[in-house]
Amino acid sequence: MTLAEHHAPVAFARPVLVRDGVYEHLRRAVLDGEIAPGERIGEVELGERLGVSRTPIREAIMRLTQDGLLVAEANKGVRVRTVTAQEARDTYAVREELDGLGAALAAAAHTAADAAALRAALNEVNAAGGGDYRQQTRLDLGFHRAITGATHNAALGDLARDLEQRVALIKHQTRTYNAHPETAAQHAAILKAVLDRDAPAAREAARLHVRTFAALVVNQMTPAP
Repeated sequence: MTLAEHHAPVAFARPVLVRDGVYEHLRRAVLDGEIAPGERIGEVELGERLGVSRTPIREAIMRLTQDGLLVAEANKGVRVRTVTAQEARDTYAVREELDGLGAALAAAAHTAADAAALRAALNEVNAAGGGDYRQQTRLDLGFHRAITGATHNAALGDLARDLEQRVALIKHQTRTYNAHPETAAQHAAILKAVLDRDAPAAREAARLHVRTFAALVVNQMTPAP
């Protein structure tokens, strides 16, 4: 079953460069879970739905394949990539270090505007209901993205963008809800340490948060003996 067959149409605004617009549209659809891991993408159906030719569709698919979000298989077409348990372990091992660094840098570098954005992002997470894992994932990633933005470190931002893609795939594949009982307290601890400009506490709070969810996700993805 393809995206066009069972997903409601998503608004698509034709940009100046159609290929870039299609790429960003597809990338966001994957990261938001609108196209699930393992789901196949039909070029013809997608082109008809977006009102574009197959050329920008193919170019976008090629870029997303290079990004590691899609996989092209001989005689089977293209699908959203699925992640193994070992890949999840590797991803969260890196994320623990990177998120810890990001929180510490944000504690030192954030501005008043950053502080307001962080509070707003966390308020959105806390206000969201727990029944929609896609919304929970989008808002949770948004909060962590706000922390990265508050570092004002371009190099960290580039690394975090790639890591976010991997984490999004894992979350949508496992349908891990961010409404876990410990989530709110851990998010609050991260925010408090950042706003208090306590870099060591921010680093440890962020690392603990990643470790908590890494254990849940990897356990879910590991086959029973």
